[in-house]
Amino acid sequence: MLLELFLLILASCCIGESKSRNVLLIIADDAGFETEVYNNSVVRTPHLRSLAQRSLVFRNAFTSVSSCSPSRSTILTGLPQHQNGMYGLHQGVHHFNSFDGVQSLPLLLGQANIHTGIIGKKHVGPGSVYPFDFAYTEENNSVLQVGRNITRIKLLVRKFFQTHKDEALERRQKQEENKEDRDKIKDEERPFFLYVAFHDTHRCGHSQPQYGAFCEKFGNGEMGMGRIPDWTPEYYTPEQVKVPPFVPDTPVARADLAAQYTTVSRLDQGIGLVLQELRDAGYENDTLVIYSSDNGIPFPNGRTNLYRSGTAEPMLVSSPEHRERWGDTSQAFVSLLDITPTILDWFSVPYPSYSLPGSPRGPVHLTGRSLLPALVTEPSSWYTVYSSQSLHEVTMYYPTRSVQQGAYHLLHNLHYRMPFPIDQDLFVSPTFQDLLNRTRLSQPTHWFKSLQQYYYRARWELYDTRADPLETRNLASDPSLSAVLESLRQSLQKWQWETADPWVCGPDYVLEDKLEPHCRPLYNGL
Repeated sequence: MLLELFLLILASCCIGESKSRNVLLIIADDAGFETEVYNNSVVRTPHLRSLAQRSLVFRNAFTSVSSCSPSRSTILTGLPQHQNGMYGLHQGVHHFNSFDGVQSLPLLLGQANIHTGIIGKKHVGPGSVYPFDFAYTEENNSVLQVGRNITRIKLLVRKFFQTHKDEALERRQKQEENKEDRDKIKDEERPFFLYVAFHDTHRCGHSQPQYGAFCEKFGNGEMGMGRIPDWTPEYYTPEQVKVPPFVPDTPVARADLAAQYTTVSRLDQGIGLVLQELRDAGYENDTLVIYSSDNGIPFPNGRTNLYRSGTAEPMLVSSPEHRERWGDTSQAFVSLLDITPTILDWFSVPYPSYSLPGSPRGPVHLTGRSLLPALVTEPSSWYTVYSSQSLHEVTMYYPTRSVQQGAYHLLHNLHYRMPFPIDQDLFVSPTFQDLLNRTRLSQPTHWFKSLQQYYYRARWELYDTRADPLETRNLASDPSLSAVLESLRQSLQKWQWETADPWVCGPDYVLEDKLEPHCRPLYNGL
């Protein structure tokens, strides 16, 4: 009797261990810390707050590039933009693409018989590098409908799960029709990877100004705006908002932030609908859920900058198998480059050995790490992250590399003699237009720096972010920190070599990589 009981328990354990593991990756667009999870008590985000209670909340998560397409390419490849080839935006005249040989996350998962799906903003290419079995994106739909219409998103998530179940049923029926031994018929429901990429909270004043600066009017039921059935719009006054320290505190900027808050609330309600579909489909207890954003918020000193204000991201990781730290926070430094190795680890899919252009010294390997160990115990040595920016729009060439190590943040602005470029989306924004007008009229800007300081930067910038969180005091010339500066320089250059960065020698040397890669001096006075 005891033996039978033991065997029964053993069998049930084995069944539990063999069940499918799935992944739901939720990425917001230009979203920041405007959520209750990160102590913003004004904007109402009950669904993110609920997810946080089932997650480990990372306090030091960063993107490796502060631009839409490049960041999404790093999320889906685990390779920095300078290594995977997505140097700038993918759409329109910008036309950047990852290298044909890149082994992306959806490509590797598909080869491992994992069902892949994407709903929302894709913004990367080519299609052969980023294939999905199930795809509803701007490539075949309106990005407003698949990225901001949360009812449409809900129904597409439901369709993905139904397609997933139907596929499994069809496989089982085929097996039974072939009269296979019932004991040999395995569960034919494959694991899945579903990527839901919201278009909120991206600005739309440049592309769809009729819907407001952040498309906050889209679907609100007013005349000409349409109606999103599942959205209950939340409105905020300029007086209510919490102005981030790096944003000008003016009436115009406050009104801009209030519009952003409305789309944050729509994003939150959309996330709630997606998670409810996950529960209704019966996958909640089998699915790793990751929430983050692609880059900083679209305000001055935010998106397109490698300052902390442009790279710091929200990140929640919820694992049904790692409940030890649910509701806890982590101070570990993590990167969006860690998402691909985390998901590969979850599925036990190995990373292949292969080479890319510009990496003659050996096969490509991931420099990020799996986050799964952090879900069990707080890491003691995760305090370094790297970032790499080359372009945003095709005209916005301002290559910058950076390393953050504990309190210190080092940035290398390769083309520091050029003015920092401004993207069209930000340029037409109420906040930036107000900043321009105030500067032109010599009026107080209520900003923490001048436009002149913003446009023109030193080649090397070194900040102690604990003593100076706004990164206003450049310590690169401080003799007492020369050892810190040199150590960070060496660490950054080592990472650049490791990731085959074509810009590793700039701006005063040129990369010669035909034989043994090394930097040759240009004697250009820099």
